[in-house]
Amino acid sequence: MNRALALLLVALAAPAAANDSVAGHSAGGLVLARSADIDMLSEDLFVSAAEVRVRYVFRNRSGREVRTTVAFPMPDRDRTEEHFSDVAYPERFRTLVDGRPVAMAVERRAFLKGVDRTALLGELGLSPDAEGKALDALPAAARARLLKLGLAAVDEYDDGHGWERHLVPAWTERETWHWEQAFPAGRDLVVEHRYVPGTGGSVGSGLALREFRASSEGRRTIERYCADGAFLAGLDRLARRAGGIVPEQRIGYVLTTGANWRAPIGRFRLVVDKGAPDNLVSFCAEGVRKISPTRFELVRTNWRPDRDLDVMIVLPAPR
Repeated sequence: MNRALALLLVALAAPAAANDSVAGHSAGGLVLARSADIDMLSEDLFVSAAEVRVRYVFRNRSGREVRTTVAFPMPDRDRTEEHFSDVAYPERFRTLVDGRPVAMAVERRAFLKGVDRTALLGELGLSPDAEGKALDALPAAARARLLKLGLAAVDEYDDGHGWERHLVPAWTERETWHWEQAFPAGRDLVVEHRYVPGTGGSVGSGLALREFRASSEGRRTIERYCADGAFLAGLDRLARRAGGIVPEQRIGYVLTTGANWRAPIGRFRLVVDKGAPDNLVSFCAEGVRKISPTRFELVRTNWRPDRDLDVMIVLPAPR
């Protein structure tokens, strides 16, 4: 980028945990391209299955105003996965700068195997967020072109009135919200945003099954969420009471982007809320302190995060 700095909300995809899982797509924190002027004085992050809130305090240490584009790329939407599977995406983003709502513009682009196909779709009168009905309405030659290029897939089903054949989008939609922001010289700027996370999970946690725990995927899951012996023992107790099936929720948040600032984050505070006292929670962190029946706190100073945050919450089976 040519600009002095850019703020990016980075996202990564979280894979489905089991056949009955909902795939969750996680959003992350603000990133600053290397700058000699802007520091992140603090980051206050709250994470739960219902809401993610974060408050940043930036300081422009130069003697001049720095103006740049602030951008929030949303998680990539795999349109084929979205049509044929249960997929959860972060939604209802709200952003404040110094307490005032931000008016944002949006750019949507379509990619297939890393190639930008937005212009091609535009030639056919399609937008990157087009639904299957728009593809079905195209002339036969245009539909054939989309299928040949791999930009469309065929969905055949019997709805009770005979078999029908429809086209569905097969590209990846990349959506970016953005605005112009001035960082005043020599003073702090507060940026806040909140959203409903794209919480993935399953009606039955795989970790409740001994066979899954012993599998390579199970071991990766245990490592990813730092599920220790106490957590697994608690999960076993819940599973015995529920006949072996306990729901789980998975929340992801990209923390490592906070290492890209000019200096370490001055003060970082994380609060994870597991939702209810009877729920179990596990995530990787040293020095976590329980501050309420449902909340856990982590505080760091002059910190550069070296791993992302992955939270697993296990719920007692509903009565």
